[in-house]
Amino acid sequence: MTITVCAVTPGFAAEVGDVDLSRPIDDADFAAIKDAFWKYAVLIFPEQHLTPAQHLAFSAKFGPVEKERTLDPKATPSRLTGEFADISNLAADGKIWGETSRQRMYKAGNKLWHTDSSFKRLPSLCSLLYSRSIAPLGGHTEFADQRAAYDALSDAMKNRLHGLIVEHWIVHSRRRSGFTEFNEEEMARLPPVPQALVRTIPQTGRKSLYVASHAGRVFGMPDAEGRALIDELIAHVTRREFVYTHRWRPNELVMWDNRCTMHRGTDYDDLRWIRDMQRVTISDIANSCEQEGIAVAA
Repeated sequence: MTITVCAVTPGFAAEVGDVDLSRPIDDADFAAIKDAFWKYAVLIFPEQHLTPAQHLAFSAKFGPVEKERTLDPKATPSRLTGEFADISNLAADGKIWGETSRQRMYKAGNKLWHTDSSFKRLPSLCSLLYSRSIAPLGGHTEFADQRAAYDALSDAMKNRLHGLIVEHWIVHSRRRSGFTEFNEEEMARLPPVPQALVRTIPQTGRKSLYVASHAGRVFGMPDAEGRALIDELIAHVTRREFVYTHRWRPNELVMWDNRCTMHRGTDYDDLRWIRDMQRVTISDIANSCEQEGIAVAA
């Protein structure tokens, strides 16, 4: 069977049909899926009925699966462990979380524009999020194309950004969303890391910005100047012409390239409606600075 690809725009986000991800995928179809992914950066697979093992098996075809969760499981128990991140409003007992729960306060940061795991020295290649149930109102996900945003920069700005290194830290984004209560274990395990501000996507050769709410300062710049530059670039990337808004349906898998997109969740009544989703995150091959050949001082 040959897959069907229906583009949302000529170069960003596409729906994929004529494929059942619960079954083995032949080499030709998987090659076509990868080609579509490198081109569109966001792929939507509607009407997929996946067990956790099937979700994980398809995800693992793209690379090593991240297993380390950000929050300390002893301090903040979760329904899901190991390979799966719980992108829901459910507590460890399966009930809707409380208004002041630690999970809810931490996950408020997902409403900021970000790219998954840029705050880890080994960042993410891609994420694959599967919806089991959705809220009847709200709860969309917005995606921004950092490749197209880079292409639209002036030559002067591209020259200014060349070779710059940015510090990414989970604390930066969570402070901006009001969460400051990381414990000692979490702080020690997730120190600030360097990432390239502009990176090249190996499969296409395209340049892309690599900014996110996790980015806090630019190496070699005064803090205020670096912060202003990051904010300016995030505002540029999230202009309407670079953004696709995904309105979720149940039993749908969406995957995105964390190297060249940002995303954020939109509001819904998370104390009333259940939004039950699980995410698998795939690790990149190396830190972005290493991939770009940019030396980072110890």
